Amino acid sequence: MILYGRALGLSHGEAEDVLQETFLALLQKSEPPVELEHYCVRCFRNHARNYRRSLWRRLTRELESSRWFEKEPGESPVERAAMQCLAGLPVEQREAIVLKIWHRYTFEEIGGLLEISPNTAAGRYRYGLQKIKLSLERTTYERDELAGGPINFLETAASLGEN
Repeated sequence: MILYGRALGLSHGEAEDVLQETFLALLQKSEPPVELEHYCVRCFRNHARNYRRSLWRRLTRELESSRWFEKEPGESPVERAAMQCLAGLPVEQREAIVLKIWHRYTFEEIGGLLEISPNTAAGRYRYGLQKIKLSLERTTYERDELAGGPINFLETAASLGEN
């Protein structure tokens, strides 16, 4: 959920705050939701959208945008470049990619969550991956012998026909 918050444009700390608000909202319900995970992601998204509306928070977030992901000690230049490409995508594309890859949602589930058609969700996902791939292809990196190249992780992503 923290990564999803980052995809929505929140800082790490803001995403944690929104996650806490989400859990508080869940605890205040008299009955548990029918689809618990769907409710949590939807509630998190709504709280994140409300949270982002503040001007001061927006300015702080822009200053922190260079640190979208936390750096890992063993992080390769290729991984860092891919994360920078993801951070540079429009929010809609970033959101679709995070929900598809990290949350493993189908395009139908993403569409329901974002109130868009499954085809629109698939398009945002596809266009986002294309932008990342083109950006990585333009940059020359040392090839990783095990992975075979900087864009292998994109080639292993599920095709649009698969949910």
